[in-house]
Amino acid sequence: MNLEKDSGEPVVPDAAIDLRGVKCPFNFVKTKLKLETMESGDTLSVVLDPGEPIANVPRSVQEEGHTLLGVRERPDGLFEIIVRKA
Repeated sequence: MNLEKDSGEPVVPDAAIDLRGVKCPFNFVKTKLKLETMESGDTLSVVLDPGEPIANVPRSVQEEGHTLLGVRERPDGLFEIIVRKA
């Protein structure tokens, strides 16, 4: 994932959470709670396991009205998503 701002600079998340090993639906709940502590327009990096977490969390944050900026599979087999808070 090579996300860039309009200026061409890379997007550096304002916050990050590592949810490896956290089962559904708790990984979405923890993501939602973290987003609630952030300002509108802030970005959050979330590390997720393959399978249900990467299938469900991105969809759920979008259903909540947030913007999914990107998804990438990491070399260790985990996934990282970047979310912009609505």
